[in-house]
Amino acid sequence: MRLKILIGAMMGLATISMAVGTEASAADLLSQQCVACHAVTKPEKASLERLWERKGPDLYYAGSKFNKPWLISWLQNPTTIRGGGVMYTKAVKAGADHSVDTIDPAQIAAHPKLSAADAAIAADLLMALKGEGLVTAGAFKNEPPGSMASMLFSKLRGCTSCHTAKAGGAPTSGPELYTGGDRLQPDFVHAYINNPQKFDAHTWMPSLGLNDADIQKLTGYISTLKSEKK
Repeated sequence: MRLKILIGAMMGLATISMAVGTEASAADLLSQQCVACHAVTKPEKASLERLWERKGPDLYYAGSKFNKPWLISWLQNPTTIRGGGVMYTKAVKAGADHSVDTIDPAQIAAHPKLSAADAAIAADLLMALKGEGLVTAGAFKNEPPGSMASMLFSKLRGCTSCHTAKAGGAPTSGPELYTGGDRLQPDFVHAYINNPQKFDAHTWMPSLGLNDADIQKLTGYISTLKSEKK
């Protein structure tokens, strides 16, 4: 279904809801505000300039990327996923006296919060955005990652250079992965590790040329990284 039709349908539902006293339409939020920072349709030109200037990650394949329960929860209480922002060079603060550069949290914009009702509507809308041809269903075989998977992530493949696997770590240039198992669909993780440039032509995440056995292990390991339930 084309996004315009989908937004129109959701806006119609939201209008009915508002008539009985619910909050403003999440469909309006998506069509009028989210597009200011996110691409909800596939960009016609995947230029380096567009990647450099965008304010938020692309969402045109959100339905193939996120787990819906996480999305509903996160939209109500957003946390920082990208410690260095979507373009980390804009948040880097030079260290004093030639010490190590750090990321300035003040440069990371807070994401707006939605009500429970709006979060549910927005999640439905986002989950309909599949980005056809990017993710292959069933690519992850759902096998136990094995005892070497953690070392593969942290040392052998250097994933921790850009991603944190434990809460409380220093901000990094890539998104945190200590909630990766809650947030991300395993087939998406498999597809992205295999070929990041298929999603973002100029992304700085390298295509490592891993064999499928290693991709399966990394995907399985990331799927185990979940927030602690209180």
